Amino acid sequence: MTFSDRLDQAIAQKGSPALVGLDPFLDRIPTEFAAVHDPGASRAEQAASMGDFLCAVIDVISDRVAAVKPQSAFFEVLGHDGVAQWERVVGHARDAGLLVIGDVKRGDIGSTAAAYATAFLTGTPKTDPRTLCDAVTVNPLLGHDSITPFLEACRESDTGIYILVRTSNPGGEQFQTKGNPTLTNQIADAVVAWGEELIGSCGLSSVGAVVGATHPTELKALRERMPRTPLLLPGYGAQGAGAEDVVAGFLPGGRGVLVNSSRGILYPARDPKTPWRDATSQALDQMRADLAATGAC
Repeated sequence: MTFSDRLDQAIAQKGSPALVGLDPFLDRIPTEFAAVHDPGASRAEQAASMGDFLCAVIDVISDRVAAVKPQSAFFEVLGHDGVAQWERVVGHARDAGLLVIGDVKRGDIGSTAAAYATAFLTGTPKTDPRTLCDAVTVNPLLGHDSITPFLEACRESDTGIYILVRTSNPGGEQFQTKGNPTLTNQIADAVVAWGEELIGSCGLSSVGAVVGATHPTELKALRERMPRTPLLLPGYGAQGAGAEDVVAGFLPGGRGVLVNSSRGILYPARDPKTPWRDATSQALDQMRADLAATGAC
C-alpha cells in the first residue's frame, strides 16, 4: 500500500488531521524525567530520559492522531545516544500503529541524497524495519537530482516525502516569495510533476508538500496549484496559526492534510497541580475540536 493510501486511511480512522511534532526541548521536559535536568547525569542517561518522555507522550496521544513527526536535530544534540533514542521512539510510535514522518529536512547531491533515503526510508539488510520512517521532510534547493533518490526510495518501499514549499518561519520570504513565478510556485509545480508517478488508489500522491499554516492566503493558492498533493502544515499553535488558517488546505471530506502542533501539545500551559499527561491530552482534544469546528474535516 502506498504511503498516500496509508495516510488517507489513518486520518479517516482517527477522525482528525492532527499531527503531533516530537520536539524534545530538554529544559521543558517534565521534571519527573529527572535525568534530563540533572547536570550530573551522563549523556546516555539524559538521552534515555528524553526517550522515556517521548514514548510516554506517544502512549497518551496514539488513539487520537494518525502520525507523529519527530525532529531529528533534538536527538542529534545528544550524539549517538540521541540517535539510539531516535530509533527507539520511531519504533515505539510504529508499534503503537502510528505513521512516522521524520522531520529531517535533508537535501544534498545525488549520492548523498541516496544515503539519506537509505538511512531513513529503505534501510540496509541489517536495519530493523521498525526504526525506519514512513515519510521524511526534504529540502529541494539543490534541484531534481537531489530529489530523485528519495523518489526511488518511495517507489521501492511505499514510503513518502514532504518537500519544503513555503515554510512557516518569518525568514522564509527572503527567498521563497521572490521571482516571477516565485520560488515557492516553481517548487510547487515541481512537486506536482515529481508526484505524478506515485499516485495511490486514494487519488493522492506520496510526494507531499510542507506549507506553513502561518500563510493562509498562500495556502489557498498552493492547494489549487497542487490538487493531489498531501500537505503538511506546520505553524499551528505556538507559532500563531489557528484552525481557520488551515481550512484552505483541505480537500473535500477533510482529506489531504496533516496539521502539526509540537510545543502546544508537548508543553501546554498548565496548573502545576495538573499532571503533564492530563494537560497534553487536554491540549490535543482541544486541537481536534478546534479543527473539527471549522467544518473542513
